[in-house]
Amino acid sequence: MVLLSCSRVLPSLLQALHQLYYDPNIENKNLAQKWLMQAQVSPQAWHFSWLLLHMDKVPEIQYFGASALHIKISRYWNDIPADQYESLKSQLFTHITRFASGSKIVLTRLCVALASLALSMMPEAWPCAVADMVRMFQAEDSNVDGRARCLALLELLTVLPEEFQTSRLPQYRKGQVRSVLAQECGSVFPLLEQLLQQQDSPGFIKQKVLKCFSSWVQLEIPLMDCENLIQAAFTSLQDPELFDTAVEAVVNAISQPDAQRYVNTLLKLIPPVLGLQEQLRQAVQSGDMETSHGICRIAVALGENHSRALLDQVEHWQSFLALVNMIMFCTGIPGHYPVNETTSSLTLTFWYTLQDDILSFEPDKQAVYQQVYRPVYFQLVDVLLHKAQFPSDEEYGFWSSDEKEQFRIYRVDISDTLMYVYEMLGAELLSSLYDKLGRLLTNTEQPSTWQHTEALLYGFQSIAETIDVNYSDVVPGLIGLIPRISISNVQLADTVMFTIGSLSEWLADHPVMINNVLPLVLQALGNPELSISSVSTLKKICRECKYDLPPYAANIVAVSQEVLMKQIHKTSQCMWLMQALGFLLSALQVEEILKNLHSLITPYIQQLEKLADETVVVVLQQVFQLIQKVLSKWLNDAQVVESVCAIFEKSVKTLLDDFAPMVPQLCEMLGQMYSTIPQVSAIELTRQLVHIFAHEPAHFPPIKALFLLVTSVTLTLFQQGPRDHPDIVDSFMQLLAQALKRKPDLFLCSNLDVKAVFQCGVLSLKFPEAPTVKASCGFFTELLPRCGEIAPVGQVVHENGKALLQAVLEGIGGQASRSLMDHFAEILFALNKHCFSLLSIWIKEAMQQDGFPSARVTPEQKENFSQQILRERVNKRRVKEMVKEFTLLCRGLHGTEYTADY
Repeated sequence: MVLLSCSRVLPSLLQALHQLYYDPNIENKNLAQKWLMQAQVSPQAWHFSWLLLHMDKVPEIQYFGASALHIKISRYWNDIPADQYESLKSQLFTHITRFASGSKIVLTRLCVALASLALSMMPEAWPCAVADMVRMFQAEDSNVDGRARCLALLELLTVLPEEFQTSRLPQYRKGQVRSVLAQECGSVFPLLEQLLQQQDSPGFIKQKVLKCFSSWVQLEIPLMDCENLIQAAFTSLQDPELFDTAVEAVVNAISQPDAQRYVNTLLKLIPPVLGLQEQLRQAVQSGDMETSHGICRIAVALGENHSRALLDQVEHWQSFLALVNMIMFCTGIPGHYPVNETTSSLTLTFWYTLQDDILSFEPDKQAVYQQVYRPVYFQLVDVLLHKAQFPSDEEYGFWSSDEKEQFRIYRVDISDTLMYVYEMLGAELLSSLYDKLGRLLTNTEQPSTWQHTEALLYGFQSIAETIDVNYSDVVPGLIGLIPRISISNVQLADTVMFTIGSLSEWLADHPVMINNVLPLVLQALGNPELSISSVSTLKKICRECKYDLPPYAANIVAVSQEVLMKQIHKTSQCMWLMQALGFLLSALQVEEILKNLHSLITPYIQQLEKLADETVVVVLQQVFQLIQKVLSKWLNDAQVVESVCAIFEKSVKTLLDDFAPMVPQLCEMLGQMYSTIPQVSAIELTRQLVHIFAHEPAHFPPIKALFLLVTSVTLTLFQQGPRDHPDIVDSFMQLLAQALKRKPDLFLCSNLDVKAVFQCGVLSLKFPEAPTVKASCGFFTELLPRCGEIAPVGQVVHENGKALLQAVLEGIGGQASRSLMDHFAEILFALNKHCFSLLSIWIKEAMQQDGFPSARVTPEQKENFSQQILRERVNKRRVKEMVKEFTLLCRGLHGTEYTADY
C-alpha cells in the first residue's frame, strides 16, 4: 500500500481499519497495521482524523482518528503553523463537547489530544489555558447535558497533569510549564471544591473530582493551597462509594515531597487523621479490611513522610504522639498476616523513619525524645512479636503455600525491624526478651503456647544474628533456658536451632556452655524436617568453636556419618555437613584427622568401586566417558540423572566458554536423559547451554536439536496431563524465555510447533503454583515483542492472543495469587505495546462477558479498566498500578496494601 491523496485517503483508511479489525488473514492484518501507522504520522492525518471522528463511524474508527490527532500534536508540533493553533483548539473543544455523551474511550483520547495542545502552547500562545477550559465547558450549551459537560471537563482536567508527566517537552520547557500549571490550579480547585460541597452532586461526579485532585497534587502544588480539598476528601471518607478515591487523594496530597515545607498545614491535618480512629476501630471489629487499610495508609503517609518536620514542633508533641499511637494500633491490628489482615506490613517503614529522625537530633533534644519514645518502642517490640506468632497448627494447615511464603517474608521484615530497634533500646531490649522468656518457661500454673515461646526466641535470634551479643549478661541465662523448652513443633524446633546458631560466636568465647546445646543440635540432625536449620547451626558451631570441640568430635562425626549414610538430607545440606566436618577435623591431631577421614570417605569409595564394577568401567577413563557408561546402566534412575546434570551444570557455570568442546556430546547426552525421564535438572542444564552457547554459530546446530527435542518431549507431557509436573512446566517456561532472549532464531525452526508452545504457555498461566505462573508470564513477556520480527510468532499471537488475554484477565479477576499481578501487568503492557489494535478488540469482547473476569465488578469498572490499559503504552509502572487496583476490585479487597505498595 502507498498513501493516497487526501481526496482518496478516507476509503483506503476505512478499508485498512476493516482489515485490521476483521480480516482473518494475518498477513493482511500486518500490512494494514503497518500502513495505518504510516498514515497516522503522514501530513494527510491532519485532515482524515476529523473525518474519522464523524458520529456515524463506529468507536474503533473514531478512536483511531483521535489517536492520530494526539500523535500529530504531541510528536509533530513544529509542523503546525502558528496561525492554525486557534482553529485546532476550537475543533478539539467542539469534538470533546460532541463526545461528552458518546464513547468514553474516544472522549478520553480527545481530551489527551487537547491537553497535549495546551502543554505545547502555554504560556506564550495560550496564557490562561486551564481557565479557558473551565470557562468553555461551564458555558451553557443546549445541545449537551450539563452533567455530561461537567464529566468531560473533569476528564480533561484529570488527563492534563498526566499528559504533562509523560510529555516529550524539553527539560527547560517542563519546568516552565509545571510552574504555569501550578499557578493555574487557582482556576481548578475552586471548581472542584464547589462540586464536592454541592448537595445534589451525584457520587460519580464527586469520584471524578477526587481523581482530578489526585492528578493535580502530583504537580507539587503548595500544600496550603490544597487545604480545603484535603478537608473535603476527609469528609468524603465517610461515604463508602467515595472512600477509595478519597484515600488516594489524601495520600497523594500528603506524600508530595514539597509538603514538608508547610508545617502549619501539616499540623492542621493531624486532628482529622486522629478523627478517623473510631471509623478504624469499627472497621477492624467488622472485618472491613478495605476501610482499615485505607485509614492506615493515610496515618502512615502523614507520619512517615513528615516525622522530622512534626517532631521539630516541640509544643505539639502530644498530638504527634497520638498519631504515633494510632500507627501502633495499625501495626498491631488483630489477625494473622496475610490471611486475616494485610495492613500491618504498611507501617514497618514508619518505625525506621521515626527512629532515624529521633537519633538525628542534637544530644539534648534527642534525650528528651528518647524519654518519650523508648516506652513506645518497647511496646512496638511486644506488638511485633505478637504479630510474628504462628497461627494454630490446625489453622496453619489450611494456609496455601503462597500465604505461608508471604508470612515468612513478613516475619523477615519484622526481624529486620527488631534488629533496627536495638539501636534505640540497646541491651535493655535483650534483658526484656530474656525476662519474658524466663517467666514463660518457668510458669507452671499457666502453660504457654509454643507460638509464644517461638516468637520470643525469634526476636532474640533476630538481634543476635547481626548484633554483637558477646558482652551481653543475659546470654548465659538464655543458653540455660533453651534445654528447658518443650519442642513439640517443627517451627519451634527450627527457631531453637537458628537461635543456637546465632550464638555460635558467643559459645566460642564461653566453651563451657557448648555441652548445653550441642546434644540438641545433633539430635535434630536426624530429622529431615529440620535439615536446613540443624545442618547450618552445626556448621556455624564447628566453624566458630572448632578448637573447643575435640572432646565432642567422635560423637559429632558418628552422628553425621549416620545421617549421611541414611541419605535423609538433600545434596546441598550434605555439602554443608561435610564443610562442618572439615572445620571440625582441621583442629584435630593428624592421626585423628586421618582416622576420621577414613571412616567418612570409605563408604563413598566403596560406592564408586561398586559403580565401576557394574558398568565395566576402567576407573582411569575420562570422566565424561565414565558418566556416559554409568548412564547407560542407570538412565532410568532419576537420582543418577539429577546428579549427572548437577555435575555438568557446575562445570558449565565455572568453565563458561572453555566448556565449548564438550557442547555437542553434552547436548546428545541431555537429549537421551530427557527423552527417558523428563525432569527439571535436564531443562535447567539446557537453559544454561542456550544462555552461554546458542549465539555461537558453531554450537547452534546441537543446541537447536536439543531445544527442539526438549520442547517436543515436554509438549507430549502436556498432552498426557502436566498438572503432576509443575516444576517441569516452570523450568520449561524459563527455557522458552531464555531462548527468545538469547537466540530468537530458535523460534524460526520449521520443526517447532509455535502454536502448541503458545497454548502450553496459556495453560500454564492457570496453574495454582505461583512460580510456574510467574515463569509463564516471563515467557509471554519475551514472546510478544517478537511479533513483528518472527512471522510464526506473529501469526500465532494473532490467532490465539485472545485466549492469552482471557487467561490473564481470569488471573487478575481472582483465579491467581495476588502476588502475581505485576507479572500479569507485564503481559498486558507487552500486548498493548506490540499488538495494540488487536488488544483493543479482544479486551472489548472479553469484558462484554457477564460476570467476567469477576462478578464483583460493574460494566463501568470494566470499561474504565479497559480504557486505562489501552491508553497507557509508555509507563509500565502505571499499568501495574491499574492491574493492582482492578484485581482488588475483582476480589472485593480494594484498598489493601497491594494498592499502597505502588
